[in-house]
Amino acid sequence: MVPAPVRDASSGAAPRVTRLILQDFRTYPALDLLVARPLVALVGENGAGKTNLLEALSLFTPGRGLRRADLAEMARIGGPGSFAASIALDTAFGEHRLGTGLEPGPEGRSGRVCRIDGANAPSSAAFAEHLRVVWLTPDLDALFRGPAGDRRRFLDRLVLAVDATHGARVSGLERALRSRNRVLEDDPDDALWLDAIEREAAELAVAVSAARRETAERLHGLIRATRDDCSPFPFADLAIEGEIDALVASLPAVDAEDRFRAMLRQSRVRDRVAGRTLVGPQASDLLVRHGPKDIPAGLASTGEQKALLVGLVLAHARLVAAMSGIAPLVLLDEVAAHLDSRRRTGLFEALQALDGPVWMTGADPALFAELEGSADLMQVEPGRVALLR
Repeated sequence: MVPAPVRDASSGAAPRVTRLILQDFRTYPALDLLVARPLVALVGENGAGKTNLLEALSLFTPGRGLRRADLAEMARIGGPGSFAASIALDTAFGEHRLGTGLEPGPEGRSGRVCRIDGANAPSSAAFAEHLRVVWLTPDLDALFRGPAGDRRRFLDRLVLAVDATHGARVSGLERALRSRNRVLEDDPDDALWLDAIEREAAELAVAVSAARRETAERLHGLIRATRDDCSPFPFADLAIEGEIDALVASLPAVDAEDRFRAMLRQSRVRDRVAGRTLVGPQASDLLVRHGPKDIPAGLASTGEQKALLVGLVLAHARLVAAMSGIAPLVLLDEVAAHLDSRRRTGLFEALQALDGPVWMTGADPALFAELEGSADLMQVEPGRVALLR
């Protein structure tokens, strides 16, 4: 399975956010922000609302945004309980307007809306036709030392940036496994119902695993082909570990589905005792190694891990551009402050080489002094944003 068609990146499609409008979003009662340059640096004290702006931009991609928050949490406290976010996007094919938000529904139920140029879109996956988004936040600093679930979510985010339908497959698999767990608990002798659920789960599991593997292999290949041993960001080696991943790597999809379905059938008693399904993509892990040192990333120093993660995200942005033909919007939350001067300079040079839009945050304007004249420097205060230079 190929997550997304590879397009000709030489087309130079680099959409740029020229305007961000918010209504009752987080700490912003109302905001209408015009942007002149592809690079934007947001500065302000902690709690001023810098990350809220990045979160609003991250909603224009499949999923729940960079905080993975429920939509209701994004509505301004003291507001009407709904919110709206929209952007004007300058592309090689003209301007487009993308909008999303939480709107009141019948009987007091609220629901998400997505619009493109004023017309309703079926879901946020439709935004991928015009915009791709990648990000790096402080929450990812412990990625290599944390639980495997964090790395799976990170990997799924990598896949989503090149294949907007991946999220639907992951959600479908989660629903199927929840249904299986309920049947195992309530009626474990209902073999016909379990067979049907496991058939669906096997198809989705193989599809999810194949998409992850394809993206990880493409990213690994790009990193290897473009590695620069003089770069301040060391290259990473990537692999996926898991029983189903081994099946997908060695068998045709149909055979892998049959084999995995048999594994589910054989593990019913064990899974019932455990209260969950123990084998499948939900148990896989993304293995990352520090390439130059050839050690697991989790054993590298804190600074090395940060540099490795930055390099991985930069490589992913290049992969997204190569596969989609669209230079992605890169969102970097409080990244520059944790880099030494050499790596900070290297980061800015790498970001400008991406030839796509970049929004960054930081508490100190001095962090972005090197971008003087090439970035919009914005001062963020609670509820408002103003251009510094």
